[in-house]
Amino acid sequence: MVIVITARRYRCCACGAVLLVVPCGVLPGRHFSAGAIAWALALFGVEGLPARTVRARVSPWRVVGATAAAGWTAIRRWTRAARQGRLFAAVRAAPANWTCRQHAARIATTLAARAPPGLRHLPLAAQAFHGAAQAG
Repeated sequence: MVIVITARRYRCCACGAVLLVVPCGVLPGRHFSAGAIAWALALFGVEGLPARTVRARVSPWRVVGATAAAGWTAIRRWTRAARQGRLFAAVRAAPANWTCRQHAARIATTLAARAPPGLRHLPLAAQAFHGAAQAG
């Protein structure tokens, strides 16, 4: 499902800075919400699903380019951004020789740990989804 977010902008009367206010879970410069990214990383890293299958479950866009037929490059971008501290800063560093799937699993389990305690009965991917809103 695609949701269009209307953001409010406020200008500071003192310095002229502009503040953009968006709902919790909206990440700057990303087409996917924090929850959707966490869910995708959990499906890929913890559940071991192929990137193509993860894309089919998470992405609302059904028409994909030629390179997307084999996988989903966004998963690599998201894990790289998290490793560099630009996405989900709460995730601790991992060894440099880890695979993309191992990094995705670490990110997902870290975010799942941030989910509200009342959701511990849910699958880890769902916990990661809810925990991402806390870590965004």
